[in-house]
Amino acid sequence: MPVTHDCYMLDRVSTVVLGLDGLGRAERFANYSQWDAWQQSQEKKGAANMAIQPLRSAASGTQPPSTKKKLSYLEAREFATIERSITDREQELQAIRAALANPTILSDASSLQKFCVELAEAEKSVHELYERWTALEEKNG
Repeated sequence: MPVTHDCYMLDRVSTVVLGLDGLGRAERFANYSQWDAWQQSQEKKGAANMAIQPLRSAASGTQPPSTKKKLSYLEAREFATIERSITDREQELQAIRAALANPTILSDASSLQKFCVELAEAEKSVHELYERWTALEEKNG
């Protein structure tokens, strides 16, 4: 599939032109000239819609809803300290893993079971902290 910016060559060589509209949609055209005409008509429609849009907003007296939300006070405090919480919990997790490498714990079934339960809980806690951190990060923008 050749890619070029030479309009004349595109008209002469191509059998299909895939036109991208910049909004995630694509259209197929017979040649570049057909795509160019379509794009210009779309731009004219877009300009007309953009001129009408502010008038509609002003007439209704409402602003379009903002999709971006800020963190609440408590969420901001949590976000400020969550990285330290993750680090602390990961250190605890490493300590449990190191303890599990101890041969005396491996030879005692009750100690081994206790540390395995602690390991599972610590891993779950770290995972939940990362999920919460990701959610706060996305909300914070």
